[in-house]
Amino acid sequence: MHDIWNPWHGCHKISEGCLNCYMFRRDAMYDKDSTIVTKTSTFDVPVKRGRDGSYKMQENGTIYACMTSDFFIEEADEWRKEAWAFIRERSDLQFCIITKRIERFEVSLPDNWGDGYDNVTVCATCENQKRADERLPVLLGLPIKRRRIIHEPMLEQIVIEKYLESGKIEQVTCGGESGDNARPCRYEWILHTREQCLRTNTKFYFKQTGARFVKDGRLYLIKRKDQMPQARKAGINL
Repeated sequence: MHDIWNPWHGCHKISEGCLNCYMFRRDAMYDKDSTIVTKTSTFDVPVKRGRDGSYKMQENGTIYACMTSDFFIEEADEWRKEAWAFIRERSDLQFCIITKRIERFEVSLPDNWGDGYDNVTVCATCENQKRADERLPVLLGLPIKRRRIIHEPMLEQIVIEKYLESGKIEQVTCGGESGDNARPCRYEWILHTREQCLRTNTKFYFKQTGARFVKDGRLYLIKRKDQMPQARKAGINL
């Protein structure tokens, strides 16, 4: 099971492969302005306790941080050290941080970080070859104990084998883009990444097809509710 912890909300920059586009659409439904970065009411939820003194957030799989924003967004610099302190305190929980701003990782990093916290996995998103070659050398060079790569949305075939050969990447996740204006994701791109993972003994996870999925030259329009189940049916996870 998984929980989501959103210490702050909003992301003022939508890149060519922003993971948060779905969140922007949802925010618009409720008249929320996603261009404004704000601290949320759940900012300190990992360390909140009940009347009996126990933590309200119990050990329950992985906690995904900032799924409606980016943990390293510039506007949250003043709050990040406190958020890191919560993560350090809750060493019984595993935190997963997905970012397209890996170059800002060391901004507001806690003094006791050392070579990383055991309970933190940092995932760099790379939607195309350009982003992979920009971000992955940075990811590999940082003091992080657990690293992953996410190609989501995957917009082209991406070569990452030289990065996987470092032995520092735990897993690669691939997925297509959702939404009305989704760009196509091709199955051969997914399989190409899987082959690289096989050769380097790296875990591989095909998360979702996306809304426009191309297989064997045919374009499939897939409803959002079916995108993850269809990916599971492929049976190609490692």
